[in-house]
Amino acid sequence: MINEGLKYHLKNKLPLSDCVYRPGSQKFFEFFRNAKKNLNENYSDEDLDILSTDIGRFGVYEGNSVPLDLPIEVSIIESLEEGKKKKKSGTLYKGRKVKLNKPKRGGSKKFVVYVRNPKTGNVKKIEFGAPGMTTGLRNPARRKSFKARHNCEDKNDKTKAGYWACRIGRYPKVTGAPYTAWW
Repeated sequence: MINEGLKYHLKNKLPLSDCVYRPGSQKFFEFFRNAKKNLNENYSDEDLDILSTDIGRFGVYEGNSVPLDLPIEVSIIESLEEGKKKKKSGTLYKGRKVKLNKPKRGGSKKFVVYVRNPKTGNVKKIEFGAPGMTTGLRNPARRKSFKARHNCEDKNDKTKAGYWACRIGRYPKVTGAPYTAWW
């Protein structure tokens, strides 16, 4: 009994290498198993070469069922391996995944932020803000006084608490206040 995919190939004289099913899908493997069962004179030499392989058969490797022969381009395999590397690599601080440059409430101070130290490449935890005090973001006079007292315009080092204290107003979800820059 010939399946519809194989009928289509034979009717339109298409090579089996141009399988109509997505490589690696269940239908793809069924297509080649069916083609092996129904060998006939309509197959080209190229088709017979493909059918002489183990395509469509499965084996067990490390407890998983895997195809014995699945022609895939090398570029596809490399992109899959890159994807696995990207998934595994995350930003870790003491074994815990963290988001960099995103302040949040918590820690021993009012706010905490994780940054990557450009000199060492390590992730650093920065805590800032007095836990018992309000941020004062809603009061323009307090913002102006803080800016002058802390010299916020010259703070450019992300690995320092002063940098983040001067810019906490840019994160309204964290502070609960409307967006306000210190300057």
